[in-house]
Amino acid sequence: MLVGSKVYLRAVEKSDATSIYMWENNPENWKVSNTEVPFSMFDIMALIEHQADLRKSGQLRLVILTKDSERAVGVIDLYEVNFKHGYASVGVLIAMDADRGKGYAAEALKLLIEYTRDYLELRNLQCSIHGDNEASIALFERLNFRKIGVRKAWLKYKGKEIDELSYQLCLKES
Repeated sequence: MLVGSKVYLRAVEKSDATSIYMWENNPENWKVSNTEVPFSMFDIMALIEHQADLRKSGQLRLVILTKDSERAVGVIDLYEVNFKHGYASVGVLIAMDADRGKGYAAEALKLLIEYTRDYLELRNLQCSIHGDNEASIALFERLNFRKIGVRKAWLKYKGKEIDELSYQLCLKES
């Protein structure tokens, strides 16, 4: 378990399946997750089982819980983990609007950065952000991720073309 002052992160458990099912199937979250079709509960359970071994799956999903109420507010993901070259991609979701803007994502990301640097001994993290997602851009820039590229009109959402921004954090510098 990774513990901060506001939140803690723990591995996904089977008991989280219902919450994750609801979050993943919320169309309001589909834009950032690039989801096109709903997930079944079978899909969610298989994903939880598949991620049990980070070195085999290349994926790790951690649940973000508030310390005060121990309420799950979202998830943070490592994916495309490559131990040979020392990098991974990261994504974070605070599931409900009421929980956004409270610093949960920032603290979860700080905890994940420390974990990937100090325990997994990775060298780089990267993320891809929709160019119109101002909150995510601010979050990652505040935590020293540097914009390294722009894919023009790379994404499409409800008929609108959106740039995709690429960010990188060199862990040995942070």
